[in-house]
Amino acid sequence: MRYWWVSHRRTAGEEIAGRFLWAPRREGLARNQTRESLRIAAPGDLILSYAGGLIGAVGRVADHAFPAPRPAGFGHAHAPHGEDGWRLPVVWTPIDPPVRPAAFFAGDLAPLLPARHSPLNRLGRGEQKAYLSEIGEAAFRRLLRDTTVDLAALDRTDLAPPAFAVQREAIDDAIAGAILADPGLTATQKQQLVTARKGQGIFRERVLALEPRCRVTGVTNPWLLIASHIKPWRSCETAAERLDGANGLMLTPDVDRLFDRGMIGFGDEGAVLVSPALAREDLTAMGLAGLAGRNVGPFTERQAGYLDWHRRWVFVGG
Repeated sequence: MRYWWVSHRRTAGEEIAGRFLWAPRREGLARNQTRESLRIAAPGDLILSYAGGLIGAVGRVADHAFPAPRPAGFGHAHAPHGEDGWRLPVVWTPIDPPVRPAAFFAGDLAPLLPARHSPLNRLGRGEQKAYLSEIGEAAFRRLLRDTTVDLAALDRTDLAPPAFAVQREAIDDAIAGAILADPGLTATQKQQLVTARKGQGIFRERVLALEPRCRVTGVTNPWLLIASHIKPWRSCETAAERLDGANGLMLTPDVDRLFDRGMIGFGDEGAVLVSPALAREDLTAMGLAGLAGRNVGPFTERQAGYLDWHRRWVFVGG
């Protein structure tokens, strides 16, 4: 288990009520490690919620982060479907009373916080560039020492991934609604784009023409295959990307699930990549023992571009 501190600022209410954290993949052109930490946090980790100088809630990570556009209440309305980033499902419970870290920062808190990427500056104030900072168990326990918090409430919450599938569906529903309302698209184009969301229609036909079998299992029966987007439908920037057959693989349902959640990926030359977050006994139980290191054959140049995106933004690496 790892321990984190999130500095929400103006987004605290929406993130806690919506049971998530969200951050853009980039802040300008500069890399921000505390935003990329959303890709590191894992199910079961604990997070302290800090806003307005107070820690008012503690959360438990419910699932790995997944690519998702900027939530509607976060501003940047000029982007049609929102700037793309990472969304981390989290369940929260309140802290009573809220903690003001600045009150004892100079005492016993400062030495417990990390030297790099600390959530507080040397004056004990919120560090403006920090979003999600790893703080360690000692700091976590000190911050909660004089509070009443029902951590057992987090354990009683259903943390299984299906409980949070509604978040992905709601995001996709909102994007589909925007597509259907777009006056610049014809009725045919709208239908093609919406059906592509579920791997159907012209998108499936185009993928099947390039990939007539599951790369991992070798299954060729089309009734047993799913047309899976490599770069997720919700993260595609154009209609062309959503309908591009090179942005898809035909996979059996279990392999599709692993690929969609970033538990497996593919190198350009066909090497299968297995996330360290995926238990090898689960692979064995699925009949996929020995998957790591297997080669399923090279991909085309167009496919390789999408696979690179998947490796960087979806695959859960070490």
